[in-house]
Amino acid sequence: QMQYVESGGGLVQPGGSLRLSCEVSGNVLMFGLSPMAWYRQGSGQVRELVASINSDLTTKYAESVKGRFTISRDNAMKTVYLQINNLQPKDAALYFCNRTPPSLNWGQGTQVRVSA
Repeated sequence: QMQYVESGGGLVQPGGSLRLSCEVSGNVLMFGLSPMAWYRQGSGQVRELVASINSDLTTKYAESVKGRFTISRDNAMKTVYLQINNLQPKDAALYFCNRTPPSLNWGQGTQVRVSA
């Protein structure tokens, strides 16, 4: 069973950038075959999927982040990344990675704050 450790969050001014990382434990073959995604949950909001990447490296994005977020993966390192550019206040949230569809096994997430 895969487990997830997210990192890279922080406090950023509007227009700034962050690169989030998600280290995945578990079988490397299983990871390589698994479609992965980044999710986020803002204060008082439901968790939403913002970006996904398949084993063939095809990607999908929520409309609200298209053109600003880029998801990538390194199968050898069992790591998923999320490059966030032009951060906006609406992007402030706790960010998680997981498979898609997600397993019940969520990590602690990494907090992204956006403030001038």
